[in-house]
Order: sequence, then structure tokens, then C-alpha cells
Amino acid sequence: MTALGLVAAALTTVSFLPQVLRTLRTRDTRSISVGMYAAFVTGVGLWLVYGLLTEDVPIIVANAITFVPSGTVFVLKLRYG
Repeated sequence: MTALGLVAAALTTVSFLPQVLRTLRTRDTRSISVGMYAAFVTGVGLWLVYGLLTEDVPIIVANAITFVPSGTVFVLKLRYG
């Protein structure tokens, strides 16, 4: 079960890398919704807290790692938006 969760975490986390790299390279955030990213980053942060409280390793790993690239895109949206 834990291995399945970690594979799922890896796949969903890796899915953010192209967006982050493109945003860093182009500084173009026009097509990114600030509301969607605000809700998403908040949700990821809350899932991380939940994972920590329940000591669920796949949830902790997935959300700790996903928080960084999604948070980066959100900050870039606020900065260049």
C-alpha cells in the first residue's frame, strides 16, 4: 500500500515540473489562475498537515514535495501576474 501511495505521489508531483520550468523560463503567468493556485496550494498545505498528524508517509511525501513547485508557480503568478 505504501509503495502504491509513493508511486502516485511521484507521478502527481512530477506533473508540476513542466509548468514550473516554463514559468521560470518565460515569466509568463497570464494563463494561470491566481484563484485556482491559491486554493490548490492551500489544499496541498492542509493535506501536508493532515499527513503529519496521521503519520501517513505517502501523504506527507506527496504534499511536501508538491507544495514546493505549486507554491513556486503561485509566487511567480503574484509577482509577474
